[in-house]
This record gives sequence, structure tokens and C-alpha cells, in this order.
Amino acid sequence: MRRPRRAGREEGSGAVVAVGTCAALLSLLLLVLALAAAVLARHRAEAAADLAALAGADVVVGRAPGDPCARAAVLVRAHGAVPVACAVGADGAVTVTAAVRPAGVAGLLGPARATARAGQAPPGGA
Repeated sequence: MRRPRRAGREEGSGAVVAVGTCAALLSLLLLVLALAAAVLARHRAEAAADLAALAGADVVVGRAPGDPCARAAVLVRAHGAVPVACAVGADGAVTVTAAVRPAGVAGLLGPARATARAGQAPPGGA
């Protein structure tokens, strides 16, 4: 014999709460992974721009042959980045901008860009 149901009983509500909690945790995990991909892309772009600017500066001061921006572009590509801009200033400083597209969903926001400048220190320091 079955008991009659009481009004206000919450049978199965624990399963709904568990599914909702799992969905919230999964969403949070995906957000953290997207943020990590964006940060990683930014670091890769910074490293590529830094090293490319130094390589370009080596050409300007005569330590390496070739064109400063061509050498910088080769290094940017070697690091998995895309060269965006390169300029040699009147003081001989080389400025390089590199871009890296983040993996996954973070890539929909666009590439991470970084700019680096390398050259001889100006007379008098600073």
C-alpha cells in the first residue's frame, strides 16, 4: 500500500542542484582555460617581440649582417608569432610589434600583441 503524497515535498531537488553545480563549475573551468590561453599568447608575443628587437638592434650596430626588420621578422616567425610592425628610429633603436592568436575560445577575441624596443642606450644613461 502506498502512502499518500504530502504537499511541499521536494523529491529529486538534490539532483537538480547537483547538475546546476556541475554546470557552473564546468563553465568556470572553461573561463579559466580561456584566460590561461590568452595569457600564454601574450607571453609568446612578448618573447617574440623582445628577441626580434634585439636581433634587429644587432644588425643596426653591425654585429650581424642584413636588414634589421627582415632579421626581426624571421625571428618573430620562428617563435610562432606574426610580425605586425617594425621600425628603425633615428637613434638606431629597433621597435618590433608581434602578434599571437590564442588557442581555443580566447582566439575569438583577436590576437595578443606586444611591442618591444631595443638599441643602444642614449648618451648620459637612462
